[in-house]
Order: sequence, then structure tokens, then C-alpha cells
Amino acid sequence: MRPRLALVAGEPAGVGPELCVRLAQQPRDDCRLTVFADPHTLQQAAAALSLPLRLLDPDAPAESPGDVALHPAANAAATHFGRTDPRNASAVIDALRTAAAGCLRGDFDGLVTGPVHKATINAGGIPYSGTTELLATQAGCEVVMMLANDIVRVALASTHLPLREVADAITRAGLIRQLRIVHAALRDDFGIAAPVIAVLGLNPHAGESGHLGREEIDVIAPALQALQSEGLQLVGPLPADTAFLPAKLAGFDAVLAMYHDQGLPVLKYSGFERAVNLTLGLPYPRVAVDHGTALDLAGSGRADPSSLFAAVETCARIARTRLAR
Repeated sequence: MRPRLALVAGEPAGVGPELCVRLAQQPRDDCRLTVFADPHTLQQAAAALSLPLRLLDPDAPAESPGDVALHPAANAAATHFGRTDPRNASAVIDALRTAAAGCLRGDFDGLVTGPVHKATINAGGIPYSGTTELLATQAGCEVVMMLANDIVRVALASTHLPLREVADAITRAGLIRQLRIVHAALRDDFGIAAPVIAVLGLNPHAGESGHLGREEIDVIAPALQALQSEGLQLVGPLPADTAFLPAKLAGFDAVLAMYHDQGLPVLKYSGFERAVNLTLGLPYPRVAVDHGTALDLAGSGRADPSSLFAAVETCARIARTRLAR
């Protein structure tokens, strides 16, 4: 099976377009890709990289290096690599929503997304906290953000929140929902029959028996106990400063961190180049690059395409697994 994937290039002034051009140079037998991007921006990126590019109809098969099946997402303003323009915010968001709507209809079997510049989207008059949240709202479902590389999978109990708001966002009911989503994804999409999930505490030393905070005692542990009684293999709450030691990590299939910067620095240090961002719980697989728009590199040809390559490979693999069920 060759699942059909939608690929959204993301911020036109960033490295997303040139990464799509680099991806188009590689023959693919694992999926069929349709890119959602501004055609002129892709041509600019190809010229900057001195690489071939041939833009095809959305349903046309790629036959040669540089062939791109394109769903045009026209920008309102010309692209200048390295300089974002809020006038193009609508084109970026429309591309994301259109590609995701295609997945919901069954036109595509999965979604891969490039980096988006949050500040520019908001400057364009569109309230936007992240693509994960946008896709969850569009699909009307609960989701969990997970980032993964070849070393570790880290899911997040809260995502893009100010640190002072995190404790109030961690609830027993929320953790139960999130852990069920992570468990189902590990079992169904990653093929792990009996996944073991490590759950971090919120406070230093996992609260030190209540002396450094009671969230572990009052919120996290009761949630774990409720799910353990259903047969889920959960370990925690664990102190975050030792949970990622290699000897401990070897026994876990994923780690649930309580907030963004609790788990992701470890993941990015352990293998940033091949890391990907997954949205668990959607009706379709969604995988994104695990890096930003890199405006300082845009148009230079120096951006590393490894994360986009890994995102496409991961999305195609999960899509095939779902199609086979």
C-alpha cells in the first residue's frame, strides 16, 4: 500500500519550502505526496538551491526527481526568504485547514506539516496557539502532542502554556484521557502490544512526599491508579531529573511529561535532527517537523531536511498500519 499524504510547507519565508524541494529529489515508494504551498515560493526555493522542480496537478504521480504534485496555496504577498509577512498568514492557515479537511474526508491518509511562525500568524489577525490545537478543534476531538526520535517518545500533558498556568491545567480527568490516547497510539499505530508509559511528576523530586507540592499525591497518582486498575502499565509519578537516565528509559515505551520544557529538552538533545512531532488522537495520522521556521537559514541551502524526511517516513508507516486494520 502507498498511502496518500498531504504535505503543508508552512511559513513561506522560512525553510519549509526548500525542505519540500529537497524532499522532492528523493524517489518514494512508501507513499504519494501532495504538497500544499505557494507555487512561486517553491520555484524560488528550487532556484536558490539550484535543484530541479516540476509542479504537477494534485493527482499526478511524481516520475522524476523534482516532481511535485501541488495543491496551490497562493500567498497574498511576494515571498522574501528570512522576512515573514503577516499578509501571508491566511494562506498558511488555509493550507493547513484544507489539507486537514481532506484527511477528514478520506482524500488523504495522513498529514505532514512544515514549520509555522506563530507570531506572524497572530500578527495577521488570526488567533493561533499551535497547529496541534488548530487540528484538534477542526476535528472536534481530544489530542495529545508527542515528540519522538530513535531514542525516546515524549508526550505532553500540557502544551503551549505559560509556566504559571501549568499546575491548574493538570487534572485527574485530563491525565486519564491523555494516557488512554497515548496508550492506544502506542498499541495501534506503533504496534506495541503492551506499552509501558512513564509518567513524570510536576514538582521537583516528584513533590518529595508532599513537601514540594501535592499535585503528585492529589492529582497524578490517583489518575495512574485508576488506569492501572484497568490494566494499563504506568510507572510514576517519577522525578523528571532521573526518569530519562538510559537504564530507566530502556524500560519505557513513552514518557508523559507534565509540561513542554520538562520533557522536550531531553528529546531534542538526544536526537534533534531526526525528531518528529505527532498529534495523537486525530482520526488520521499527523506528523510534523520538530523545528521552527529557521528564518536565518531560509534560502541559504543550509537547512537540514532530516526531520522532514523522518516526518514523512513516520506518517507513511502509521498510515499503512491504519489502512491494514
